[in-house]
Amino acid sequence: MTTISVDPNVLASTNGYLVADARGRIVGRVEAASAAPDAQLRLTVRGRLPWRRRRVVLASDVADVDQATEVVALRVERDDLRRP
Repeated sequence: MTTISVDPNVLASTNGYLVADARGRIVGRVEAASAAPDAQLRLTVRGRLPWRRRRVVLASDVADVDQATEVVALRVERDDLRRP
């Protein structure tokens, strides 16, 4: 099991941040951060173009959050992300 290296409070305040996958490709922007009582924190990411589908990013998939540039870096590629 992987551990979360990013503070959950920081991750919960990333609405509007840009999301980039492990290869540096843009996935989209954080639309919402939520956590079910029995699950870990997850981000809903909207694709760059309006007709793009949303993707779900689990907290364990986040490598780093750069608050200065408002970018969430992932440890996985965008094709490996779940769709809601």
